[in-house]
Amino acid sequence: MKFSVSQIKEWTKVSELTGNDQAEFNVITFDSRKAVENTLFVAVKGVSADGHAFISQAIAAGCDVIVCEHKPTQEYENVTFVVVEDSAKALGEIASGFYNNPSHELELIGVTGTNGKTTVATLLYELFREMGFESGLFSTVANYIGDEKIPSTHTTPDPVALNKLMRQMVDAGCRYCFMEVSSHAIDQKRIAGLKYKGGVFTNLTHDHLDYHKTFDAYLKAKKIFFDSLSKDAFAIINSDDKNGMVMVQNCKANIKSYSIRGMADYKARIIESMFEGMQLLINDDEVWTPFIGKFNAQNLLAVYGVALSLGRSKDEVLIAISKLHSVDGRFQTLRSKGGITAIIDYAHTPDALKNVIETINHIRQPGQELITVVGAGGDRDKAKRPEMAKVAVANSGRVILTSDNPRTEKPQAIIDDMMEGVDFKSRIKVVSIVDRKEAIKTACVLAKRGDVILVAGKGHEDYQEVDGVKHYFDDREVVKEFFEMI
Repeated sequence: MKFSVSQIKEWTKVSELTGNDQAEFNVITFDSRKAVENTLFVAVKGVSADGHAFISQAIAAGCDVIVCEHKPTQEYENVTFVVVEDSAKALGEIASGFYNNPSHELELIGVTGTNGKTTVATLLYELFREMGFESGLFSTVANYIGDEKIPSTHTTPDPVALNKLMRQMVDAGCRYCFMEVSSHAIDQKRIAGLKYKGGVFTNLTHDHLDYHKTFDAYLKAKKIFFDSLSKDAFAIINSDDKNGMVMVQNCKANIKSYSIRGMADYKARIIESMFEGMQLLINDDEVWTPFIGKFNAQNLLAVYGVALSLGRSKDEVLIAISKLHSVDGRFQTLRSKGGITAIIDYAHTPDALKNVIETINHIRQPGQELITVVGAGGDRDKAKRPEMAKVAVANSGRVILTSDNPRTEKPQAIIDDMMEGVDFKSRIKVVSIVDRKEAIKTACVLAKRGDVILVAGKGHEDYQEVDGVKHYFDDREVVKEFFEMI
């Protein structure tokens, strides 16, 4: 389908238009390398590059419609320039219009926070499919259009990919779409132009300060999402987190809360807990679930609250919740023939690691030791490295510090940063093993019957990124390999 430049004015606010307003395009891109004839190129100021510097390349490739914040000084014949105030925001709005506003045809739910986004979004997708509704999912692990799995490269895709996939969801008969909304995506306006039916706030802890620089900036990025919700939408917040009410200050949406500690619209209490699952009291109803831990009780409350806010009945929701299973790489439990339990979890922030370890320690019996294998990612927030080690050492019997995704940093240098969080007295129970496979093997060798091994940081990931290259590596497969030997 072809569109004319004049239609852009219907999608986004235009400051100036020079050239032919009837020029046509049938492709939109913000990557000059993908520009060809009949392409609309949007020059976006990114984190590492400014699209305005690539306008000439896009034109040379045959593109004759450019959306930008300022026109180049060089004159170009037969090129139409559409000047906007904010090209990143315009890209989202144009992409939405280009694909005929698919978010308006879906019940779109955004889930944001530091921890729990993947679990909540994925469980919502699974829950609604269990209740018989075709649904779509955008998550860190994978994107789904009904049954069709589509690889995920970002927690929240770029605006063009987002709207294209949502249009495919609508065409495939999806009624609901559940989306992880990252702080990067909010700050970079990747979700501009989307219409949300509801939003969920899980929690806010130390993360992504390499990008946002300060915790306040990180918080404000998350809050923008809730500020943008309409009065016809709903916002569900975790009131156990002190930042929950901050998120919805000035929010126009219908606000609901969930809690496992105090008064809220949706409340839960753990009646019984074991490695096989837990018995929950949600408001006044009991339900058994294979999930474990307070953080998962909170996640399930968020799911419960969203489902009820979308008009589903309490009974059908509780029945569906009882049939859900853990998300890949999130508190995933493996057991050896020798009676050792391993838990694979994505925990890669101090708070997430603490939550997982506290859950394990609450369930394990006297005499059962916890051995924690953990690292920290390279080229990311360095401030959390010593905090990660500090949390692990304070709450584990033994700790093995190892590589995560070192990226362009030296793995040993990352481990050295982590060791700064370990006091001298505690160093006796810490060992550093750079090779992650050897670190996991060592934990398996050290463990005795009844012990618990936590392998944290990578969860669902099936690679290690070293010097810009992704090498196949899966914590789950490594654990299974060594469990066959013991």
